[in-house]
Amino acid sequence: MATDVDRQAIVAGLEQSTKTMKEAAKFGREIADKVDRVYLVGCGAPNRIMLGLEYWLQHYSPSIEVRRYFPAEFMAQDPARFDEKTFVLLGSKSGTTPETVAAAEFVKNRPCITAGVTQTEDLPLAKAVHHPFLMGETEQSHTGMFMVMQALIGGLMAAKDGWKLQDKLMSSLAALPDAMVETQLATEKRAAEDARLLKDDRNLYHVASGPMFNTAYVIGVCILMEMQWMHSYPIEAAEFFHGPFEILDETTPFVLMLGEDPSRPLMERVVRFAKKYTERLFIYDSKDYPMTGIDPDIRPIIAPYIVEAALYRICVRLAVWHNQPLSTRRYMWKTEY
Repeated sequence: MATDVDRQAIVAGLEQSTKTMKEAAKFGREIADKVDRVYLVGCGAPNRIMLGLEYWLQHYSPSIEVRRYFPAEFMAQDPARFDEKTFVLLGSKSGTTPETVAAAEFVKNRPCITAGVTQTEDLPLAKAVHHPFLMGETEQSHTGMFMVMQALIGGLMAAKDGWKLQDKLMSSLAALPDAMVETQLATEKRAAEDARLLKDDRNLYHVASGPMFNTAYVIGVCILMEMQWMHSYPIEAAEFFHGPFEILDETTPFVLMLGEDPSRPLMERVVRFAKKYTERLFIYDSKDYPMTGIDPDIRPIIAPYIVEAALYRICVRLAVWHNQPLSTRRYMWKTEY
């Protein structure tokens, strides 16, 4: 199992997304006068990307209503507030996620605009939406999907609300692949040591706030739980002191993730408390990374993907310690579910 940072794979894997995000931003501007409501629909990691989109729409836009759904829940609930001013954005790396494709078909003939982000045009999701946006075949789909979706939402806010950061957003998104490589190279020594310290643990908790919870979920659930079968659980900082903090002791490891968005004080409170009771803390703060090419005004939006890039290197090292490649699955794609 290779452990080296693969610069070429990261940059090349995001090349198509870097092109497609320009089309997505243009599309966002074009539909701005037709949209009052955005429904974000996706499972797993795409849903957590959408958590960030939802956060920034709520923070910046005074005019756009936004809701985020899991596809099965979306269809079961069948929101009553649904008309021609509704925009439904769906995402699936594989383009075959049954619930996501079904949700696209569910709204296909309704008086709304639909768009989907996936890899290639032949996939069911791409065929089921009015406007497909394609990342190409890539192992960097999580970041690629974020780049495309965030560019689209940025274009929408720029045209509808006069959001002034769109140009800075686009240049920063273009710089993200190299910033990820920079981050991974800079964190290699630390990641190797942190993985060594965590290699015998089966229970691990991840705490984050605001859009950084995307990273807590993707690292904790989509990688360590799904691929390493660890009892790896993400916790929102806003909920930490309402039950979860009782699990904190001197033996249980906690990964604490800090971003630069308005929710940062929630995580700073968690850090202060946790330091009183344990030394088994692995604190990753986006402010520790230079993020070369990322505009200071956009750092809060990009930060979750920089911290994710750093933490991914721990996952790679743990896979080696566990002798269990990150391609390992027990049930996913192998059995009926």
